[in-house]
Amino acid sequence: MELIQVKDLRTHFYTADGVLPAVDGVTFHVNVGETLGVVGESGCGKSVTSLSIMRLVASPPGRYVNGQILFQGRDLLTVPEPEMRKIRGNDIAMIFQEPMTSLNPVYTVGDQIAEAMRLHQGLGPREAMEKAGHMLELVGVPDPHRRVREYPHQLSGGMRQRAVIAMALSCHPKLLIADEPTTALDVTVQAQIMELMKGLKEELGMATMLITHDLGVIAEMAERVVVMYAGKVVEEGIVDDLFEQPLHPYTEGLLACIPQLDQPRGRLRVIEGVVPNPMNFPRGCRFNPRCLYSQEVCRMEEPALVTVGGGQNSSVRRVACHFGVAERVRTKEVA
Repeated sequence: MELIQVKDLRTHFYTADGVLPAVDGVTFHVNVGETLGVVGESGCGKSVTSLSIMRLVASPPGRYVNGQILFQGRDLLTVPEPEMRKIRGNDIAMIFQEPMTSLNPVYTVGDQIAEAMRLHQGLGPREAMEKAGHMLELVGVPDPHRRVREYPHQLSGGMRQRAVIAMALSCHPKLLIADEPTTALDVTVQAQIMELMKGLKEELGMATMLITHDLGVIAEMAERVVVMYAGKVVEEGIVDDLFEQPLHPYTEGLLACIPQLDQPRGRLRVIEGVVPNPMNFPRGCRFNPRCLYSQEVCRMEEPALVTVGGGQNSSVRRVACHFGVAERVRTKEVA
């Protein structure tokens, strides 16, 4: 059952230098209780997509040009702002990239967690603060009832991130959007945060949209994955299928860049070239200047995002590629 559907979303920024189509026709959905991974290089539109769902894109310069964001049947792009404030933080919550900028330095951690519960659940100040302590305990912060009285600068990076997670989960949202939730944390703390989110998802039964550039995190956390490039979805599928047999050359390149334990010593694999300038996307397929399989049709026509697979031995996949789709699907189904 689909909890949220994003249909042909286009979020553009209007600047003095021209129009920047940060999100340009993105379509996907998140099912009830599942974790959907959204992956891609910096600048591909992942974060702007999440901010669009939350209706947090600043206008000006941003504008929702087209599309729908259907949450339990309601289009969030047409919901009046007072109603959207009731949804934001209550039904849909978000963990932002940098915890230090997500927390207000002049308020205690407890005050900031309690604020959402007072606003959305009608709790009194004392009850909300007590529950804030319980939320910090839930996310593994030591001595939580002392920490609620401390300020963000008094906490370590890992504890600040846990506080941000506690804030996002305080009203038990139906959908949690986690935008690079382990950015700037050391590897040990990253693993702890991932395990924490996985356990809380199972305990609370919420859906999660996990935005990251780390395919290792996707493999560990997600059931399905959406791959984005230059403001568009280029591939979507079940995680195991996508890792086993990528259908888009960009996905293939991302997987090839993951270091392997049995890899010979030397330079890591890279995808040659750079992400195109959003003000001047190449004609045809936006990945074609970097693609190993690029042909004339790739440089002339933009590929549609089409559904493939779904046969007896394969799951449904979506891919936007002129080259090799049929061969790749056939190879997968034979295997």
